[in-house]
Amino acid sequence: MSAHTSLAFFGVSVLLALAPGPDNLFVLMQSAMYGRKTGLLVVLGLCTGLLVHTSAVALGLAAVLATSETAFTALKIAGAAYLVVLAWQAFRARPANMPAPARRAAATRLYLRGVIMNVTNPKVAVFFLAFLPQFVDPAASNPAWQIAWLGFLFIMATLLAFGTIACFAGTLGAALRGSPLLQRWMNAIAGCVFIALAARLALAER
Repeated sequence: MSAHTSLAFFGVSVLLALAPGPDNLFVLMQSAMYGRKTGLLVVLGLCTGLLVHTSAVALGLAAVLATSETAFTALKIAGAAYLVVLAWQAFRARPANMPAPARRAAATRLYLRGVIMNVTNPKVAVFFLAFLPQFVDPAASNPAWQIAWLGFLFIMATLLAFGTIACFAGTLGAALRGSPLLQRWMNAIAGCVFIALAARLALAER
């Protein structure tokens, strides 16, 4: 793949990552609530999910979600249910200063949240299936390797864009986390965001 095509794809990917959407909203809320470092772990979790979607496109598995209504519906219901669980946890959360071991455990859970949220979103799989092949050169060999390279570039663009959001929100949220009242408000807002994301995913169509 030419350097020109790679750079063009990377630029478009950065713009897409910065566009308002459920993933960067998720990063924004989690970074504000738990801090910059934990927000970056959420970003890594989302990018790990993108590895799964890239592999699915390269292997042709994403085509199943694009053509099977049953598979698409099952995955989006699982993702929406998981977001409802996160909303319930956020509504029930209480302000607290966690000790270091608890912070590490929370960071691990948030990383896994990022992975699960991304993998259980069938819209991402369908998007990758529609977006990545547009930049593949059919005259060149190894289209699967081209898909893998494009997926890598998209992940790097996502790391750059989402990492910037995490750093900004984590710094801003540091002042908010010092107030128990503001922590309760942040938990309530996070719960509402999770409910909205769950509804958006549940109503998504192929």
